[in-house]
Amino acid sequence: MVFGLPRALFPAMALTVYHGGPRTFGLLSAAPGAGALVMAVLTGWIDRVHRQGRLIALVVIGWGAAMTLLGIVHVLWFGLLCLAVAGATDVISTILRNTVLQNAITDEFRSRISSVQMAVVTGGPRLGDAEAGVVASLTSTEISIVSGGIACIVGVLLLLRWRPSFWNHEA
Repeated sequence: MVFGLPRALFPAMALTVYHGGPRTFGLLSAAPGAGALVMAVLTGWIDRVHRQGRLIALVVIGWGAAMTLLGIVHVLWFGLLCLAVAGATDVISTILRNTVLQNAITDEFRSRISSVQMAVVTGGPRLGDAEAGVVASLTSTEISIVSGGIACIVGVLLLLRWRPSFWNHEA
């Protein structure tokens, strides 16, 4: 989320990438939520996932790929699709991360670990807004978005290398 969520750049994207205005900004802002809502309705299959670590890694890589494509392709409908896919993958990741967390932590530590996770979930995107803005001010909106998506993918791959057992984590 720190490297892969360019929400702070949506106004600049609406204006300079898609040559739109407030309506375009509104569509960009709503697209991740729309994808998340659709996926939330369709999540019945997730309880049958046995290799949860693998799916978490893959959907986070999918998020990074969607963000990378968002920065590369300058067609509004495709950008909205990328953001909707990102929202959908975020729902899957969130459900599985919470499931793994709740099953792996003993009762005595559950509230403390859950509070740390909540701080990451609420703080990470805000740090991502700052990171995206700084990178965009030094380079461009598109480079900030693409580099953030790539950093997200590389980050997952590095974490998997550091903790290869996560890839094979089963329910």
